[in-house]
Amino acid sequence: MNATPIRFLSLICTIGALAYASIAPAYGQIARTEVITFQSMTLSDQEFLSGRKDGKQVTLGGVLRLPAGTGKIPVAILLHGSGGISGNVTDWEADYNALGMGTFVIDSFTGRGIVNTNVNQFVLGRLAMIIDAYRALEVLANHPRVDPSRIVLMGFSRGGQSALYASLKRFHRMHGPEALSFAAFIPMYANCGTTFVDDEDLVDRPVRMFHGSADNYVSVAPCRSYVQRLKAKGRDVQLTEYADAGHVFDGKALKTPLIVPNWQTFRKCVLAETQSGTIVNTQTGQVFDNGDPCIELGPTVVYNEKASREVRMAVAEFMNATVNKK
Repeated sequence: MNATPIRFLSLICTIGALAYASIAPAYGQIARTEVITFQSMTLSDQEFLSGRKDGKQVTLGGVLRLPAGTGKIPVAILLHGSGGISGNVTDWEADYNALGMGTFVIDSFTGRGIVNTNVNQFVLGRLAMIIDAYRALEVLANHPRVDPSRIVLMGFSRGGQSALYASLKRFHRMHGPEALSFAAFIPMYANCGTTFVDDEDLVDRPVRMFHGSADNYVSVAPCRSYVQRLKAKGRDVQLTEYADAGHVFDGKALKTPLIVPNWQTFRKCVLAETQSGTIVNTQTGQVFDNGDPCIELGPTVVYNEKASREVRMAVAEFMNATVNKK
């Protein structure tokens, strides 16, 4: 990437930081905000699964928010969904900061020239953001205020899928930093509809998944099956479902249900990785692509106050019991 896009990205991040500063009183725990750029790369899913290292280099940006103090603290890296960084992601910054934790929100789209992937999910590979998370882990591990042993990964929808599968040992060996690992993984309404090779072999860290039982954008059913398989192998994984909660149930700006007729959903797709590293529709045996008959349109996103309150309590308890021990 040449210097002009990098400067543009930094400008956008800086504008966002300044806008945030204007409402800082509502985030009383924040003492410092830093805009950080870092290097990642873009791979297709097949390239990712084959372990290739020669993807297109890309400069991404993220916003680090740090509470007051001078000591090293735990940090939550947040991965956005198909719509990019939105309120359901940034609302969580205040929750983590109130616990005395830092947050780092990654923008996986702007540096790649992507606005969103809602209408066409194939604009970016489903696994590409895992690499972004690994590279951010490396960057934050060297920050003077960050405890590298207490960095957790949380993701939402598309980002939730990345947060979930970033826990696979195989993916970490291929693309992750050798001497570092996330302390925990928190996938929010993640897509679990793809069976990967060796996907029951996770790094030795807890996984806590949260989903709405009424989600018609990303079905919870495949996550139930996957969690059963993981528990049978003794993995530290839990799935919490919230009755009557839909997709983005934690998004306070979505109090009125939003039905989007042209957004793609893979809710009916049952996918699997072959030994050659391709993703196929298990019902047809064909390589999964944008013309696959399992793809549907018109999902709903909607806030659920009760589920939103309960998931925030659950995450806070989990953080205080693990990485945020006093």
